[in-house]
This record gives sequence, C-alpha cells and structure tokens, in this order.
Amino acid sequence: MKKLFYSITIISLALLTACGSGKQQASDKKIFTADEIKSQSALANKFFDSVFDADVSRDPMRQSYLGIKKDYDKWTDISDEHAQKELEFVKADLDLLHKNFQMDALNDVTKISYRLLEKQCVQTIDNFKWRFHNYPVNQMDGPHSAIPAFLINIHTVANKKEAEDYIARLSGINALFDQLLVNLKIREAKNIIPPKFVFPYVLSDCKNIIAGEPFEKGKPANALLEDITKKVNDLKEVDDKTKKELIEKAKQAMLTSVKPAYEKLMAYWNELEKKATTDDGAWKMPDGDAFYDAALKQTTTTNMTADEIHELGLKEVARIHEEMKAIMKKVNFKKDNLNDFFDFMLTDKQFYYANTAEGKEAYRVKAVKIIDDMKQQLPKLFNTLPKATIEVKAVEAFREKSAGGAFYEEPALDGSRPGRYYINLYDMTNQATYQMEALAYHEGIPGHHMQIAIAQELTDMPKFRKNGGNTAYVEGWALYSERVPKEIGFYQDPYSDFGRLAMELFRAARLVVDTGIHRKKWTREMALKYFKDNTPDPEGDNLKEIERYIVWPSQATGYKIGMNKILELRENAKKKLGDKFDIREFHDVVLTSGPLPMDVLEEMVNSWVAKKI
Repeated sequence: MKKLFYSITIISLALLTACGSGKQQASDKKIFTADEIKSQSALANKFFDSVFDADVSRDPMRQSYLGIKKDYDKWTDISDEHAQKELEFVKADLDLLHKNFQMDALNDVTKISYRLLEKQCVQTIDNFKWRFHNYPVNQMDGPHSAIPAFLINIHTVANKKEAEDYIARLSGINALFDQLLVNLKIREAKNIIPPKFVFPYVLSDCKNIIAGEPFEKGKPANALLEDITKKVNDLKEVDDKTKKELIEKAKQAMLTSVKPAYEKLMAYWNELEKKATTDDGAWKMPDGDAFYDAALKQTTTTNMTADEIHELGLKEVARIHEEMKAIMKKVNFKKDNLNDFFDFMLTDKQFYYANTAEGKEAYRVKAVKIIDDMKQQLPKLFNTLPKATIEVKAVEAFREKSAGGAFYEEPALDGSRPGRYYINLYDMTNQATYQMEALAYHEGIPGHHMQIAIAQELTDMPKFRKNGGNTAYVEGWALYSERVPKEIGFYQDPYSDFGRLAMELFRAARLVVDTGIHRKKWTREMALKYFKDNTPDPEGDNLKEIERYIVWPSQATGYKIGMNKILELRENAKKKLGDKFDIREFHDVVLTSGPLPMDVLEEMVNSWVAKKI
C-alpha cells in the first residue's frame, strides 16, 4: 500500500472520450505544421508544470514530501475556506487549458497530458461536493498520527534553520488542530461520524503522542522529543550551547502547542463518541450510495458497478482456491479440506518469528535480503531501473498498534530521502514468514518502489504525471509485482508460493467485502466471517483490513481490478506479438508514462503492439 498523508482521496485520471477546445467544422479544421506542433507542445508542457508548481507552492507539507524546503516551517492549510480557494484555482486552470491549447496542435505525448490534466480538473470540480464524505481522523491516518510521523520521517534537519523550522511546526500544531476540529464539527453537523470502533484507536494514538518527557517528568523521552534531540545533536556546525537552546525551545513548543492540541482533540473525540453508531458502510452517509459509486469510479478508473465488482471477487476467490488446493497436495498435507490447510498455515509456529525484539529485527533483516536478491534479477524484467534507493523500516512504536500491516513511502525528488518499505512488527503472529516474499515484492521491488521512483525520475513528462496516481494503477502494479517474480524462478518454497496466492486471495476477497459493507450493508461480523471462511489470514489481520475498508470506502477494490487489467493487456500483447514480445519492453510501456488510468494504459499498450507488428 502506497501511503500519502496529504491526500485523503487519490484522484484517478480517466481518459475523456471527447477532449480539446477545437470546435471548427471538419472543412475548416486548421492543419498545423511540425514546427507549430513542436512549439505548442512545448508551451503546453510549460503550462502543465506551472500548474503543478503553483499547486505545490500552496501546500507546505507536499513540498516537504517532495524534498522542497520553501515553506519548511509551515503546515498545509486544511480549512474549508482554503479548499474553496483551491477549487477556484482548479477551475481557472481548466479554463486556461481550454482557451490556450488545441488538441490538434499537440504531439501525441502532450495530447495525453492534456487529456489527463483536463480529466483531473473535471473530477476535482465534480467531486468537490463529496469533500466531507470521509473521516479525516481514523485508525489508519489523520493529523493525530501522521503529523508526528511526518516530523520524524519527512522533516530532516541539516542545519540550525531547519531545526528552527521543526520547532516552528511544533508551535503550529495547535492552530492546525483547531482547523481539524472545525472540519470534524462540520461533518458532525452532516451526521458523518466514524463508527464506534474508530474512537478507542484514535484516543490510544493521541495518548501515546503526549506520553513521556517533556509531558511527563521523569519518564523516557517522547518520540518527538527523542527525534528532535537526535537531529539537533547530530548537527556538526552548531555549538553545544545552541543545541541545548534549540532542544529547550522544542520542549516548550511541545508543552504550549502540542499538548493542548491533543487535549482539545481528545476532549472533542470523547464527546463525539457518544453520537457514534455501529453502522459501518458509506450507505449511512448523506447520499451515501451516490458517493460510493463516485468513489468506485475514482478508485478503479472503470465504470464497473458495485454488483459487478462483487461478482468478480467471488469468481476470483473460487479460482485462487483451486490453485491453493494444488499446493496443498504438493506439500502432502494429510487432510483434504482447504480450511484445515488454512488453519495449519495460520497456527504452525514454523511460519512465525518470535514476538521479541530479536525476532522482529530478524524479520526486517530477512526482508532486506529478499529485496536485495530481487534487485540482482531486475535486468531480466526491466530496461529502466530507478536511481533512488530503498530501505526497510519497522513502523514506529507510537503508531504501530493502529497502523496497517505494511506500506511504502516515496523518496524525495532531490534524492535526500530514500524510498521506505514500512513493515508493522507490533504483533509477529500477524506477519507470517510465508508471505514475506510477496509482501516485499509488493511494497518494495519490483512493486511500489520501482513504479513510483521510475515515475519521479522521468525527464520527458510533466510533473503532475510523474507525481500523481490512481489506486488501480499504483496498487494494481504492486499486486502484479507479487506474481512476476514467480515467472523468473522465485517462490521456490511452495509455502511461499502459497503466501503469494494468499495475498492475491486477500485482494480478491476485498472486492467482495468492500462492496458488501458499503453497498449490501454487511456488518463487521459478516465481513469477518467471509474472510474466516475463505482466507488463511489471522483474525487480527482480517479485523484491521475490514476496519480499513470501512474508513476508506472503495480504496481496496483498486488492487485486483488493476492487476487483472495489466495481466490482460500483457497476455493480449503476447498473443499478437508472439516471438516479438519482450517483457522488458512491456514493462517500459507500463512504467515510463507515469501513472495512468486503465483505459489510457490499454491505449498505450495497444499502440506499442501495433508499432511492433
């Protein structure tokens, strides 16, 4: 799972069926010369980058994610007033796009960029009405947990000024949380309130953030204090007196800004919990069915209905079960029932590291080796490789109890921060060793890290295409990447191959459960039973997944739908090209145009095939 704090909803970029502003009659249609097309395309690409740069210039946190330190002492404005202003910028961008550029005056690559930016703007405008249909504070994400993670992992400190910027951000948390409280109260008035299960998670995270020094005298240092202390003490060109002064200022900012911010949030949260119910689906929100339809369209970049997605999930679950039964026979499992095999895989101690510091570190080290081994084989699969490096990190203690099982964080554009594969080692019984390979391939190489780093490093694409994304493409590629290593000889251990299938099965079951919860009004108990009956995953994993689907409607459906489309395009290309098919060239087509909606990706692959025939 690719994790981005600053974006609650990932905007998908679907292809318009009719684009451009040229409306001349066919007989009056202007014919542009090659020089005119070259010139207009260059101007259009400058415009695309100006739009992206302007957007980033108004978003301090996104700047930091990208390694830009322009507004390094500020937080992104999350007020609805700011959102309204941003909408006007989007409308103005769309208007300028239509007024200044004609599709016929652009080269093929720039035409696609035009269409993608146009659709992005149109979707932002059309979906603005749904901006409150989410839970900005939940067990998966939100300022309460993401702000500390941001400061620790994103805000680097290379000099005194950047340390002061860190402290300024600490001092600004109280005002940021005031905006957050306003947003939560707007949702409360609309009766958009998280389900009851969310509340204890959030309260636990909040309490963890304001535990320890300087909030509790005599206790071990708080995660934030530990972080800023280390970063300041590592500065080589700052004297000891100045370091102590900086650390003291950080402590004061925590006491005067961080502590009251969290106390106010917790006080409101305790009151809001009294209004919460156990209803889980998006259907309970105002116009919930229409919102969920729009969310599915964004996530999958298709027009598939909830019922169609549900049925696809059922079919894929049945297919994967048959492949699992073959593995069950291969390892000479003595019983015939697949659920008995699931129980064996779930409970046998051979598949789990010890739930100790040593066991957790052993898991992390093994994950590093899996990725390193895969790196050596990449030339068999790819012509284009990323320059950015990747590291494996355990999820921090302050958020590991509520965080997901694993996720990826993109590198900084300037190379100052590597890509990061985070693995949640809070409870080792939820991290089976037979899934280690597939999980590392998904989050690391050749999955998220390959796709995102290559996109960031493209030199002939507008910035918005290099740094955007939609779930079907981003997660579809990562799920596809779990399968690709098998095709070159990995997963030699049949249990690891079972783990690969188990993870694909989980994504297929998501299609059933997500639509079950949000369209068919399934309860958490019904969803848990479906997972228990059809997957080999621990109940703890299943519960976390279900709770994730509840607070992120539709997001989990993009994985399997995206993977299926990539496989479909690949197999169609193989049939048409025969011996001319080269998997490395196919992967170049998929990865070297930036993230694309599924129909545009199909167009790109078909064009590549046509040129090779």
